[in-house]
Amino acid sequence: MIIGISIFGMLVLSVILVLEHPAFGRLPRGERQKRIEHSPNYKDGLFVNKELTPFMTSSKNRWRIMWDNLTEKKPENLTPSAGMQAVKTDLKQLDLSKDAIVWFGHSSYLLVNGGRKVLVDPVLTTGFPASIMMKPFKGTDVYSPKDIPDVDYLVITHDHYDHLDYGTVKAICGRVGKVICPLGVGEHFEYWGYPVEKIVEMDWNEVYATDDGFKVTCLPARHFSGRFFRQNPTLWASFMIEGHSIVYVGGDSGYGTHFAEIGKRYPQIDLAVLENGQYNENWRYIHTLPAQLPKVIHDLHAAVALPVHNGKFALSRHAWDEPVRKIKEAAAKDSSLHIVHAVIGKLTTY
Repeated sequence: MIIGISIFGMLVLSVILVLEHPAFGRLPRGERQKRIEHSPNYKDGLFVNKELTPFMTSSKNRWRIMWDNLTEKKPENLTPSAGMQAVKTDLKQLDLSKDAIVWFGHSSYLLVNGGRKVLVDPVLTTGFPASIMMKPFKGTDVYSPKDIPDVDYLVITHDHYDHLDYGTVKAICGRVGKVICPLGVGEHFEYWGYPVEKIVEMDWNEVYATDDGFKVTCLPARHFSGRFFRQNPTLWASFMIEGHSIVYVGGDSGYGTHFAEIGKRYPQIDLAVLENGQYNENWRYIHTLPAQLPKVIHDLHAAVALPVHNGKFALSRHAWDEPVRKIKEAAAKDSSLHIVHAVIGKLTTY
């Protein structure tokens, strides 16, 4: 019995020590939590979507599906057999006079807009605990945090590990002017050593603007948040960036009425960076399905759309190349869909 109790105690202690790892982040507290509780999007102790949004649509619960994804035999075409196409651009020597984007795979990219550098959802390391869930495709690890230049803004759409990477944001802390993120996400950054004055947290429809007209607006998305057991303690969002050009940062989102509302509010979107990958019928309300992506683009009236959330990690069970293949097929049938397909690391103008 003594041996059994000792083993159990060691297991409990091990779990506690693991959960103390800083990569898990920290739940909102103090004045930040008080502000959260005044948000119209926070009800009964958690953030909610504008529309009723079931997390799962199958008989399996969230944890069972996650377990199955980790333990079931993977489809042969889940990952590319050869390395992904990628190039290495010197990000510290960019021509800031031209609006452009450099995609790093999945939902990470660097925007140049009106001379400003905006880094979005950078995931350039694969440390614990993300390493348990995500393994990058061959050839997609051409960039590391040391390649990131000084940026004016670091924009984070929500706090999931494939969008908010502890290793990356910790490494680039001294090169970030301002962090722009949804309510509650700033707690992670403060915990990780970012000065409070660098952190701009916004609720949906709040605006951050500079004296010379550069503007970032926090907008709705249809998703969820959380880095461990607690459900939806922080907000998730999309963003509209208005500089020399107008760029919609879609983040992660299931299809919803918010896309048409955003399209009406912003009738001249130059570029929409939209989720296209890691979807599944089991979670169709929190990720965009391929058949819905053309509708999203039409709702937004975007001049050009760049599909992301693919090309680096296999977080679902579809073929690795299916997302891009399906939107190419849709664009071939609908000439009003103007799609740009980025190559990892390549400077792409829009």
